Amino acid sequence: MQGNEKIIVGLDIGTTKITAIVGEMLEDEINVIGVGAHPSTGLRKGTVVNIESTVDSIKKAIEEAELMAGCDISSVYVGIAGNHIKGFNSHGIIAIKGREITDQDVERVIDAAKAVAIPTDREILHVIPQEFIVDDMESIQNPVGMTAIRLEAKIHIVTGAVSSARNIVKCCNKAGFEVCDIVLESLASGEAVLTKEEKELGCVIADMGGGTTDLALFKDNNVKFIYELTLGGHNLTNDISIGLRTPLPEAEKIKIEHGTCVPENVRSGATIEVPAVGGRAPKKLSKGILAEILEPRVEEIFSLLKKELFSNGLENSFPAGFVLTGGSVVLDGIVEIAESVFNVPVRIGEPNKIGGLKDIVKNPAYATGVGLIIFGSSASCKMDFKVTESQGFTKILNRMKQWFKDII
Repeated sequence: MQGNEKIIVGLDIGTTKITAIVGEMLEDEINVIGVGAHPSTGLRKGTVVNIESTVDSIKKAIEEAELMAGCDISSVYVGIAGNHIKGFNSHGIIAIKGREITDQDVERVIDAAKAVAIPTDREILHVIPQEFIVDDMESIQNPVGMTAIRLEAKIHIVTGAVSSARNIVKCCNKAGFEVCDIVLESLASGEAVLTKEEKELGCVIADMGGGTTDLALFKDNNVKFIYELTLGGHNLTNDISIGLRTPLPEAEKIKIEHGTCVPENVRSGATIEVPAVGGRAPKKLSKGILAEILEPRVEEIFSLLKKELFSNGLENSFPAGFVLTGGSVVLDGIVEIAESVFNVPVRIGEPNKIGGLKDIVKNPAYATGVGLIIFGSSASCKMDFKVTESQGFTKILNRMKQWFKDII
């Protein structure tokens, strides 16, 4: 990116794969000009557990993207996920005393809403304004200039373990790349695959990766709820490995090539060849057995997501339906199971707001990476950050918070 401010790079550091996507900003669209991917072995459930392995995977993914794009990359926008991410709603109120509301008043009421007790090992990552209430008028998106007696704000606060986020930044820095910003992955995926109408009416997106399933509820063009479930594609692979008594790498291949989670969809007599462990000869098994292994795990994942939504009173908040994205949603029959669990329309979400190499990235696995470059196109990477800088990480957090203030 040296000397080229029109190049944006999204880096999706996942549990099973690290993906780098290079985007070029034009006047009215973003063109994808490079894609790189490499297996990830240094993360567990979205959290870095081996820095050296993660650094090596980041380097190889970006080198591949550089080769395809024909440019040098120095700065990236990075996604963050994992079971350490938590979100909750908060409410604040201030007095206006009959005068016009100013930008400073909006900042004051948001500060009042986020003045909540946070555990010492956690940090506020995002402060997402949902709506303002001016006296008795609700659902105000921008109250500046209105006359009022009091101003209230409803916000969604996202917190995470500071150590987890710092380790991601550290890995990028050790690989030789600066971090422009850190973005919650489910929000990035939503930017890439959801339509304006879905975000307005109310829609849930579930990004099903290798180690986690990241859920976000959009309504009235704002994020209303997030949830991180520590189950994902790796659990499906592990179930296949145990159920068919085959090594994990072979189980992953079987999942990708033959994965189906609805036994009724399996053609009668269909078989698959399953490599055995310990040098034993491979065996042929009915494909229906694979479906019987995957079906209960997929149902469990969706049932847990449903339980979390319903326990928070959000059962009627997504009339536009459910969107599935991420590398683990390519299983045959997964849409059918999701529709049976949630009883709403379900579709597979693919990135559709970009040009260039769109045929390559038009895949649920690239949703987060594309969302990161869309995010980067609405921001300006005027400053790079290193984890070793004084207060550098705090600057990243402040920039993230400011971006969410700007989108209301």
